[in-house]
Amino acid sequence: MQETRTAAKLAAIEDIIKAQMKLKTVVHHTPLMHNFNLSEQYQAHIYLKREDLQVVRSYKIRGAYNKISSMTAEETSRGVVCASAGNHAQGVAFACNRLNIKGKIFMPHTTPSQKIKQVKMFGKHAVEVIITGDTFDDSYKSAMVCAGAENMPFIHPFDDDMVIAGQGTVGMEILEDADRPVDFLFAPVGGGGLISGAGSYFKQVSQQTRIIGVEPAGAPAMHTSLARGENTTLQQIDKFVDGAAVKRVGDRTFEMCRDIIEEVALVPEGKVCSTILKLYNEEAIVVEPAGALSISALDFYREQIKGKTVVCIVSGSNNDITRMEEMKERSLLYEGLKHYFMINFPQRAGALKDFVVNILGPEDDITHFEYTKKTSRENGPALVGIEVKKPGDYDMLLQRMKKQQIPYELVNERALLFNFLI
Repeated sequence: MQETRTAAKLAAIEDIIKAQMKLKTVVHHTPLMHNFNLSEQYQAHIYLKREDLQVVRSYKIRGAYNKISSMTAEETSRGVVCASAGNHAQGVAFACNRLNIKGKIFMPHTTPSQKIKQVKMFGKHAVEVIITGDTFDDSYKSAMVCAGAENMPFIHPFDDDMVIAGQGTVGMEILEDADRPVDFLFAPVGGGGLISGAGSYFKQVSQQTRIIGVEPAGAPAMHTSLARGENTTLQQIDKFVDGAAVKRVGDRTFEMCRDIIEEVALVPEGKVCSTILKLYNEEAIVVEPAGALSISALDFYREQIKGKTVVCIVSGSNNDITRMEEMKERSLLYEGLKHYFMINFPQRAGALKDFVVNILGPEDDITHFEYTKKTSRENGPALVGIEVKKPGDYDMLLQRMKKQQIPYELVNERALLFNFLI
């Protein structure tokens, strides 16, 4: 039986233009920058929409400010409330301070301290930050209870028409600045507000553009929902790409995206980390995990985008520097350059030396080693982390271990043990 449904109403161009008028003295018209290295790598014309250079270092201020500034004086007199793990909170805080409106912002305990400090800095005296719950969903529930009890308007991070229209100004700016027709638009997808807004503008003004949504592989809420034909709540997600890791997308945004998105690319979290490190090392661009999603997807479209004009929305740069070691680790694991083993070593002098001489290749490096001598045993287990220079070196390493009859177990493939040990 064929599915029947009513086509979703896209965000109106008139609403996006009105949003731009409200925002023009508040937000930066961020640059659309041609990237030489990416263009050469993919043999295409790659442009980056640099929302990482926005006033609160992400596009979220557009939707938050458009929504709050559109409310009546009677509504805002009671103050506003929101829930966020970071960027939306900063946009709401900035808007509250700028418009002299009281705000209550609920954030989970797992929010990086850097983002909490940014919210307080942008909100100053106007906002109260309330840390509660272990997840965004916990904070969201607390915020909704507060909104109901205190009769305060709730500012949704993505599932709101005025928020979507505000995010639509990203698409409007791209097409204002583009010096050639855009063949592909890659946009990150969390709750769906950005791609719904920007995508609505593109669908009405640049219909030839293929719009690709990009989600983290560990939180494929939009991908799953589109595949099933109904908005679906995920039971478990990987929260690493915190700006785009949601269990459920918006109901409005889901319906819009059914008509906007050509397809959704799922990017492994390790690939995101590789992109972050590459952008920092080669371009001096600092991005957060969600901000790297659109560029990370290019590898999966290498043949399709060859010779085409491509725009990637770099959504934000609120990255916590303390996460860089974890990002490096995830990148090495994804690239096949880092491997952890449980190895049974003979409990005798010189066993480790023999391992180094006979097993390690000339460019292999032991980066982690944990061993405790066991009494009255012939062998003792050791946790060994080995970094190789290139993926092919790993196969050679395994061949040497097999030839020397080294008993081992690859920890990388055992998720629970890996997360406990590493």
